[in-house]
Amino acid sequence: MVALLLLGSLATTGCSLLPGKSTPGDTVGSSAGAAASQVPTGGQPAPTNSAGATQTPAVTAKATEPPSAADALAAKVKASLTKLGSTTSGPNRDQMKAAMVEAGAASEKLEISIDKTPTGLAVDAIEAAAPIGKQCVIGQVRDGKASVAVLPILATGMCFVGDQH
Repeated sequence: MVALLLLGSLATTGCSLLPGKSTPGDTVGSSAGAAASQVPTGGQPAPTNSAGATQTPAVTAKATEPPSAADALAAKVKASLTKLGSTTSGPNRDQMKAAMVEAGAASEKLEISIDKTPTGLAVDAIEAAAPIGKQCVIGQVRDGKASVAVLPILATGMCFVGDQH
């Protein structure tokens, strides 16, 4: 009889006997499952706001760190290739090399894709890459628009796959 009364009172208040189950009326600490679900993998309880909702800490460390050498070069490459793309929609290898060197890339380490197909036609896009540390700054000009990405260097120590660069 007492068990039925206890079960009835739990049901009318929205509480559950099952761990981890909650209903819209639950508040923080109303069940063991709710408390357990607020413990992140680090073992420390997650912070809560005044309403009892779990807060996710904001990641701000990246915003305060100075840009890496690769990120700094990428910004300069983007500006240089954008300038190049404004003068020609399909630059050739020499123009790409000049733009990358102007941005600060080491000319002896540059990798530049081909600018003509095996049949002698102009390529749709041309790319150039500059290794810097364990990363590659890769720039592309297609239809006069520049794109730049920073990617990990390949196991070969190169940025491009293949031998035509």
